Amino acid sequence: MTPRLTLINRDYTRLWFGQAVSSVGDAVFSTTLVLWVATVLAEDESWAPMAVSGVLMASSVAVLVIGPLAGVFIDRWDKLATLLRTEVVRGALVVVLTAVSFLPTDALPAGVWLALVYATVLLLHAAGQFFSPARFAILADLVKGDADRARAAGIGQATGETAWIIGPPLAAPLLFAAGIQWALLFNALSYAVSYVAIRSIDVPSSAATTKSGRAAAEPTSKTSKPAGQKPSLGREFADGVRFFAHSRFLVVLLLLAVIGQFGLGALSTLNVFFTTDNLDADAHLYGYIGMAMGVGGITGALSGGRVVQWLGARRSTWISLLVSGVLLIAYSRQTTFLGGIALLFVFTVPLTVLNTAMAPLLLAAAPPDFRGRVMAVFYPVTKLASMLAAVLSGWLAGSVLTDVAGSVGGVRFGPIDTIFAASGVIVVLSGVFAWLALPGTEPARKDTGAAEGDGAGEAGAALTVDATSPAGSGGHRPPDHERGRPE
Repeated sequence: MTPRLTLINRDYTRLWFGQAVSSVGDAVFSTTLVLWVATVLAEDESWAPMAVSGVLMASSVAVLVIGPLAGVFIDRWDKLATLLRTEVVRGALVVVLTAVSFLPTDALPAGVWLALVYATVLLLHAAGQFFSPARFAILADLVKGDADRARAAGIGQATGETAWIIGPPLAAPLLFAAGIQWALLFNALSYAVSYVAIRSIDVPSSAATTKSGRAAAEPTSKTSKPAGQKPSLGREFADGVRFFAHSRFLVVLLLLAVIGQFGLGALSTLNVFFTTDNLDADAHLYGYIGMAMGVGGITGALSGGRVVQWLGARRSTWISLLVSGVLLIAYSRQTTFLGGIALLFVFTVPLTVLNTAMAPLLLAAAPPDFRGRVMAVFYPVTKLASMLAAVLSGWLAGSVLTDVAGSVGGVRFGPIDTIFAASGVIVVLSGVFAWLALPGTEPARKDTGAAEGDGAGEAGAALTVDATSPAGSGGHRPPDHERGRPE
């Protein structure tokens, strides 16, 4: 009989426990750095906002530069060993920054402190580009069966959301009462806990590596090398990109993610202004907006697995997009704070179900030998789309649509609610696209040569309508809401 405290199975429970502790540590770490830079290092300085934005830019650079190449090494290396080594590296980086932080703030110029912070965040995120895909690949072997894999996706989502409800309130007291050193040390200890939890996992040998000692694709006639010689890094990366490009299913998923980022990116950028202007709420109430979305995210994550079981991952994807788009349009018309809070909570539920559904689709479409490289294409592209969406929405609201105001049929509109409504329409259209474009599927094949010769471009499709598999996010995961935490 499975013990009551076991989630799905023993090994998944241990992996989840490491995720839970380290996710809280990440939330404390990121919040602490932002607060310390803004209120201590750059206090009363005109360049304070730019200094804070540098923390977020450092994480983005790591994702965009390191992420694409990391997938090649993930497919070559032992997955479990990669997870363990990554935790050691990340823990060591935080320990070094913690040791330096015991110096008085005025012991070093502000520029040196910022360089240390940015370098640490950059290296942490660079290491995270190896951690997340390796964990993504191992989950497929730890959790079997559609029902349990859907549960794993929901649990991972809920854990990440809960960490960002618990972590930030802990960060401020630790920083201002105990000092930045103890807030940083908290995160270092979380990596140690994650290491111990991962170390205790029993991963099937086939999941950790292939017979040749690496999980890379077997050479085809077009890429063959002499016996005993590994393909070059560039060739293996090109094989991964070629495989992705020839999989109609993966391309459709990527297009959905990119369209969704452009549709939803405005919300994270402009919602603070919508709250104060359209909802006529004081700025200090904005925290409740984040809380409503966090609770909605947990609700959606916990129910997402069951929804995917009922509807199937494919149907859950396009239905969630349609519902989310309609709710975003409805939110754009809100004029009261309570109405806005309620709609944001409801809006976040199908949005999180969407995340729960798309992760199994992505994992099932990627055969084991290509999982690292598939993630190395998918995540940086969606990250770039998120950044462009934030820039575009800010530009539209601050320049092109600044003077937009009026009413149609008694309905008033302004620049920000117009952008939100247009974003909702984009999300609805992406739902229609998902309904029409997500193809029927066939078993995955790892042979890039087969992909090239398949005129239908279906080499990467690997699931039926109702297939599910574990979510790839979790641990020090890339947040679906991109909060800048180190990965």
